[in-house]
Amino acid sequence: MQKHYVSADGLAKMKDDLAQCKARRMEVAAIIEHARGFGDLRENADYHAAKEEQAMLHARIRDLEDKIARSVVFKHDDIDESKVYLGATVRVLNKKTKKEATYHLVSPVEADMAHGKISARSPVGEALLGKSVGETATAKVPAGDIEFEILEISR
Repeated sequence: MQKHYVSADGLAKMKDDLAQCKARRMEVAAIIEHARGFGDLRENADYHAAKEEQAMLHARIRDLEDKIARSVVFKHDDIDESKVYLGATVRVLNKKTKKEATYHLVSPVEADMAHGKISARSPVGEALLGKSVGETATAKVPAGDIEFEILEISR
């Protein structure tokens, strides 16, 4: 069983999502029961839509329960903060475009590019891990190699 190292916030978010899914599952069950009262199920769009949502909720619940069961909260006490680590926020300079970016390295289960959270297992995340301020990291991505200069590492 592969462990997922996550932040305490990431684990709390997964648990919150699980609770919301379980609450919604009860609501969907009530919708299904109500839709059954309309008669012929073969042509009952409300019933079929609710059954489809129920199946997606069950899959999401199983996925979240599995991730939570395999999650281990990482501790900052054991980390050398002079190098990029899981949980670090890293400010980098893309050497080709001369643009700065800030990434928060997280476990794959917490990744959220819209909020600047990248997986430590992504090509960029793997390239940054273990590097110090001033060093260059080269990420091998489908579009080619990208070189980043590490400008700052913070918690």
